[in-house]
Amino acid sequence: MEHSSDGAFTVDAAEEPVPVADEAPSPRGFVSAPALQVTQGKRRFYSLVLPSRVLAATCAVEARLENPLDGFQRLLDKKRAREIADYVDSGFGSVPSAVILSAQPRAELRFDKRQGELSFRRHKRSFLIIDGQHRVFGFNLAQKSVEVPVVVYNRLTRAQECQLFMDINTKQRPVPPELLLDIRRLSETESESEALLHNVFDRFANEADSVLAGLLSPSERRKGKISRVTFNSALKSIDGAFVDADAADVYRVLNTYLQACVNGLALHGVADNIVNPALFKALILLFANVAERVADRHGGKYTLQNFEEVLGPFFRRLKKNELPRPSTGHLALYESYRKTLSSGFSLKQWLFA
Repeated sequence: MEHSSDGAFTVDAAEEPVPVADEAPSPRGFVSAPALQVTQGKRRFYSLVLPSRVLAATCAVEARLENPLDGFQRLLDKKRAREIADYVDSGFGSVPSAVILSAQPRAELRFDKRQGELSFRRHKRSFLIIDGQHRVFGFNLAQKSVEVPVVVYNRLTRAQECQLFMDINTKQRPVPPELLLDIRRLSETESESEALLHNVFDRFANEADSVLAGLLSPSERRKGKISRVTFNSALKSIDGAFVDADAADVYRVLNTYLQACVNGLALHGVADNIVNPALFKALILLFANVAERVADRHGGKYTLQNFEEVLGPFFRRLKKNELPRPSTGHLALYESYRKTLSSGFSLKQWLFA
């Protein structure tokens, strides 16, 4: 199936739809399906279930790029559609959210109240997709036939269709990524590396000696807190330093390192800045450079005193406005900090420490 130049979903000959049990085409090319009529405020719509092949054969989109006069949809992302198809074909996937359609005049939409049936003409542009074009395309790419929840509006003007599209995409807030990360364990889909990050974060959040106690937010983004997303992103950048380590070992070493960092920030009166995302990520990136010096000098004894021996001079060479430097990303901060750390390196101190 492809997206045709007129916005409709075209079906290849090899994919030509076949009759489905709950699809009831009449001799005149109409399709009927059980439906509920729903009224919300001043609007009326119909709720029903349709086979994915019927949707593919009767739905179209108006992409803004292809139709700058009347179009309001984004262009189809075929990769995303393929991911939906693979998800459905995996055997575990279901996408229960409804596809939102606007019936066009050529659909000749009719609702039989007595029978509770909605009928429409099977035409490639019977419906305009308001929300769900990737689901429609992805479902049709799937090997399995899928039953799709559908909401159909009728007799909307183009202005009303556009307003409905905007309402759906602005008034419905997506689930925060912090919450998705926090509950991922419940879905039993965590990888080994994700489980390690989850456990390390939880230790920093719950251990009595944690330098980040009270400074973490596991399931939402909050001002003055380090979110799970920021924490995971920071630690992923140095995951090579913790090969074969368990959460307890990672926590023990990182907690000591971050305590030394907080003490260094306190020299400038900005210990609370540890929660700044750019600064936190930059200091985590710097961990490998600092840990290497500690290992060389002290044989891998990662104590607070040994970390402070390296970090103390480093923080004293920095200025308060560099912790962090305003409007500077974490990679640029890290590069600046790395150079500052190296500039104070003494070969004599390393040889005779």
